Amino acid sequence: MLVDGKWVENWQPVQNKDAKGGFVRQTSSFRNWVTPDGRPGPTGEGGFAAEKGRYHLYVALICPWASRTLIARRLKGLQDSVSVCVVEPFLSDQGWRFGTYPGADQDTLNGATWVHELYTRADPHFTGRATVPVLWDKTTQTIVNNESADIVRMFNSGFGALASAQYNLYPEALQPQIDALNTPLYQRLNNGVYRAGFATTQEAYDEAFLDVFGMLDTLEARLAEHDGWLIGDTLTEADIRLFVTLVRFDAAYHGLFKCNRQRITDYPALSRHLERMLAVPGVAETVNLDHIKTGYYSIKALNPTTIVPLGPDLAWARHLSPAARGKGLPS
Repeated sequence: MLVDGKWVENWQPVQNKDAKGGFVRQTSSFRNWVTPDGRPGPTGEGGFAAEKGRYHLYVALICPWASRTLIARRLKGLQDSVSVCVVEPFLSDQGWRFGTYPGADQDTLNGATWVHELYTRADPHFTGRATVPVLWDKTTQTIVNNESADIVRMFNSGFGALASAQYNLYPEALQPQIDALNTPLYQRLNNGVYRAGFATTQEAYDEAFLDVFGMLDTLEARLAEHDGWLIGDTLTEADIRLFVTLVRFDAAYHGLFKCNRQRITDYPALSRHLERMLAVPGVAETVNLDHIKTGYYSIKALNPTTIVPLGPDLAWARHLSPAARGKGLPS
């Protein structure tokens, strides 16, 4: 992590632990918002007005949090308004790196080698972890926001006429239901798999494991009863939050993170939801199984040999390009 702007330690997956030895995730540090007129958003300071070409999104295709923002950018038609740079999938000793791995990019905007350089450019005395996604302002040369939930919502409503109206990911009438579902979805599933994978005690692992599969069982029953989207009859941010975990589950979380009671392919309704999301134009383009598997299995604390498995054979991978499927999957 960075301490007072200096990189002080090799990358470690466990950021902090609770009293039970459970994984605790860092709170995001930059919380400004892009708004149509540049006024302050729900958090942070103002001055970030929606302008075509002004903002740049740094992401990792391995990362579910970053993938949320890529999906929202695509569904809101912001490809021409917000440029994108993809880091390499490996979790190196200095965190995320830009480079030449297939599907990754060099940072031609800021000339950085490591994502942590962006953080110290925004704040020379920054202390914390250099995470993705990062929404960068080309005009003021700083980080606008590094919280994926915020970025999804500002892509949905903060870019005004620059964004497509085809999807409203956070419609006012459904906001109470979305908020009510997002909390357990995050705690028990999105972050639950990480709590299981990075647990340092049996007690913490057991608790996380039960949360993960309890939530999957609940969502399976919900989708079996109402075969469609999670809330109402429209795709919302809750569906994106679920999808980014489902699409990584059988390839990484089931084995590497010891979430091995069942696979997503064993859940009929959840599998239909995954396929339904992949069928939405543009969503499959945000999924790269090669980056997902290469990235997760490069975590030496969990996989010292860094050997990447060739499987599993996932039926839904037919939605992806051969390059995004990676080795070991049918072309």
